[in-house]
Amino acid sequence: MAKEYTLDCLGEACPIPLIKAQKKMAEMSVGDTITIEIDHSCAVKNVPEWANKEGYNCEIEEIDDGQWEIWIEKTK
Repeated sequence: MAKEYTLDCLGEACPIPLIKAQKKMAEMSVGDTITIEIDHSCAVKNVPEWANKEGYNCEIEEIDDGQWEIWIEKTK
């Protein structure tokens, strides 16, 4: 059964959110999803770029002014 994880990266500047996401994704199984909470604009660019390059499904949602959630599904 697929698991859902949440990563709180609020207040953390690049590249910390990306490093945390990469570490967590490495531990996850195919089909698992992660929601990364961020409030740093460079992570909004870097994390999805990395996820797309890896071939993962990725969506970004701005949940507040200057706060985003990045949703990634591990597809392989």
